Amino acid sequence: MLIGSYSPTLVIISLFVAILASYTALNLTERIATAKGRAVSLWTAGGAFAMGVGVWSMHFIGMLAFTLPIDLGYDVTLTLLSLLIAVLSCGFALWLVSQPQLPAWQLLFGALIMGSGISAMHYTGMAAMRMQPGIDYDPALFGASLLIAVGASGAALWIAFRLRQHTPHVALIRGGASVIMGIAIVGMHYTGMAAARFPDGSFCGSASSGLSGSGLDNLVLITTLAVLTIALLTSILDARMQARTAGLAQSLTEANRELTQLALHDPLTGLPNRVLLADRIDQAMLVVREQGGCFALMFIDLDGFKPVNDAFGHHMGDLLLREVAQRLRVDLRSQDTLARIGGDEFVLLVQLAEQDDALNLAARQVGLIARSFRVAEHDLQISASVGIAIYPGNGETAQELLMNADAAMYHAKGTGKNGYSFFDISMNSNARKQLQLLQDLRVALEQQQFSLYYQPKFDAANGRPVGAEALLRWVHPTQGMLLPDKFIEQAEKTGLIIPIGEWVLNEACRQMREWYVLGYTDWRIAVNLSALQFCHAGLVQSVAKALATHHLPANSLTLEITETTAMSDADASMTVLQALSDMGVDLSIDDFGTGYSSLMYLKRLPANELKIDRGFVRDLERDSDDAAIVSAIVALGQALGLRIVAEGVETDVQQDFLTQLGCDSLQGYLLGHPLPAQRFMKEIVRGEQIAKATRHAKTADGGYS
Repeated sequence: MLIGSYSPTLVIISLFVAILASYTALNLTERIATAKGRAVSLWTAGGAFAMGVGVWSMHFIGMLAFTLPIDLGYDVTLTLLSLLIAVLSCGFALWLVSQPQLPAWQLLFGALIMGSGISAMHYTGMAAMRMQPGIDYDPALFGASLLIAVGASGAALWIAFRLRQHTPHVALIRGGASVIMGIAIVGMHYTGMAAARFPDGSFCGSASSGLSGSGLDNLVLITTLAVLTIALLTSILDARMQARTAGLAQSLTEANRELTQLALHDPLTGLPNRVLLADRIDQAMLVVREQGGCFALMFIDLDGFKPVNDAFGHHMGDLLLREVAQRLRVDLRSQDTLARIGGDEFVLLVQLAEQDDALNLAARQVGLIARSFRVAEHDLQISASVGIAIYPGNGETAQELLMNADAAMYHAKGTGKNGYSFFDISMNSNARKQLQLLQDLRVALEQQQFSLYYQPKFDAANGRPVGAEALLRWVHPTQGMLLPDKFIEQAEKTGLIIPIGEWVLNEACRQMREWYVLGYTDWRIAVNLSALQFCHAGLVQSVAKALATHHLPANSLTLEITETTAMSDADASMTVLQALSDMGVDLSIDDFGTGYSSLMYLKRLPANELKIDRGFVRDLERDSDDAAIVSAIVALGQALGLRIVAEGVETDVQQDFLTQLGCDSLQGYLLGHPLPAQRFMKEIVRGEQIAKATRHAKTADGGYS
């Protein structure tokens, strides 16, 4: 009996190759499990080749590690056949573990097929030696090698199936499993080799014509390592690519979720916005049409929110809005929707069992808002006006329901605020008019449909003109001439008053420049500032720009603000007024006596002029109280060193009384109506001519006497 021996180095190398092949196989199963479409077939084919080469290489290096006292060689055809068997067996194994499920019977069947394939590879490789006489195999060891092959295959398939998904510490577990699988594969091989018996006198038929010679083991090893390394690196890189792609997909999903949140929700309160509300209304209408029932749309507008914003700043206003949203949200059911659709405007969509239920719910909402709010250590008191539209009955679309609820809310405001009102068809025409007016107002600004009329002011002592007040008019294409009381409220509500106010300021300065060039250098042009315009951050810059653009001295411009506006936030007003005063602009407190002034603040305001409200002037002749108030205002103004202007002068008695009191200048229909610039100057010139003729007549009369 020929006694063989083994090269320890090659035995160790074969074990290393078996472990590396096992690790590569386990890694590839994860790629196959996560691949989609055509990539599954490509990974399976590539994996089968790499794993098959690895298993076969372990076997062949193990063969090369074995030496006999005779020359050995290996038939090329049978050796390649053993390689093919290894590749096919590994391909079957990878296909099997890529299935969604691996029941016990399928695992056992797969172990038998793969074990048989590995055994066939091994013994085909042994047959490639073409030993003469043939190799005898010990039945016990031969059977043991087959059992080891089947057992190792079953264990490998089960481990590969379990580890194909990415789990915590998977790399460490996979490494340990690869060592166990590698030892099992090597164990099968060397058990099969131990079963082989070579009788004395045997010789190798492939020694002269087959694969043999020094360096073959190195060639096989290098080639195998290259194949396995490429397969493993490709798998690892693909895994990282997939992980990065999954991360990007997760980030994209999260970004889409955040964008959806931003697109459909109010960023300040987190409530649904107008877009999401419209969708919810459409859904509610569909439910009512299909299942019956009704719902209410409640338009909630906060009363007194703007003064809070003006007095404490926008930050406090935002905090208050959050508190309002939180308080209203507490009273909601899961099927109800509370949305914020504007600055201080909320809409509540509620399913109702009966239409009358809306009354109690609206009263509860009004009561919730009426309770004091504690915000940043301030106790704030506001109220709510609620307009209610019912579906079915008050509209056919989401937009129509919202518009009608809005109209009902304005009706509630008009009847005293802090209450609610159900929509009535009579409100609709007014709402449509307001909406149309707003649209027309935007067009008017774009197409410059506005014009300025000028009402003259006269020196109370000598009757000479001292300037004019610029008054806004809207030449509406269908409604004709509109006075400010018809559209200013809408302009302020929408913020259009800011660009309109800037136009008025520029146009008045342009006109005053023309009069200045004509020689009226002592005149002043007065421009009214709305409350919103006065609070606008760019007011001082706008005034400076208008004066510079039209090359007008600052003291030729008088800005009129109402007493209420000046006193609503006296400290903030002081800052703005001081900046304008430092510029040289004259400042007038308009409608004086109608607000609630603090004399302490009034003393500090850098104003140049007090303007007595026409309401006091109108009843001077009949009401002694009004006469006393006007006398007190004049005395107060004179004590503070302010010019006194009286408006609304319509009779000679009023003119004489105000002149005797010591008013500096007068304004009213008795003295001159508001007129366009050209007609205004004609009247001024005509008045000057009359005054000149009167003076000449007096001079002539004096000469004859």
